[in-house]
Amino acid sequence: MSDAPNKSMNFRACVDAIENGYEFMLAYAAQGRDKEGGGGEVGSIRGYLENLSAGLAELDGAVQAEITEHSGANSDQLTAYAAILAADAGRAKAAVDVALSVPSIGSQIIDNLNASIHLRALLTSIFLIDEALRVS
Repeated sequence: MSDAPNKSMNFRACVDAIENGYEFMLAYAAQGRDKEGGGGEVGSIRGYLENLSAGLAELDGAVQAEITEHSGANSDQLTAYAAILAADAGRAKAAVDVALSVPSIGSQIIDNLNASIHLRALLTSIFLIDEALRVS
């Protein structure tokens, strides 16, 4: 059995999916929509949330691979912090998946998701570990 699906996103791809989703969510929330546009819409909120959820699902494995690749003097600290990042990603993914579970995603649910401490903690954790990996 191949483990290729688990390696489909590297750390940078996960971060890009998460950041792109969050940026789109900010713009979407500002639109004041009562409901989501039609399915299959290019650039739809649901598509961005699905990509965000996928990035969150693969983030732990991707960051572990990145730490292994950069195994410098601070790899023990990075590994310890990666556990925090994984917990943040799990909580943020649960929140994103709640938004995905509603039949029509309006601006209000996205505004509440944007304000979620779980998503904000995740973003801060990503910024910290990303910068630490860059300078390792």
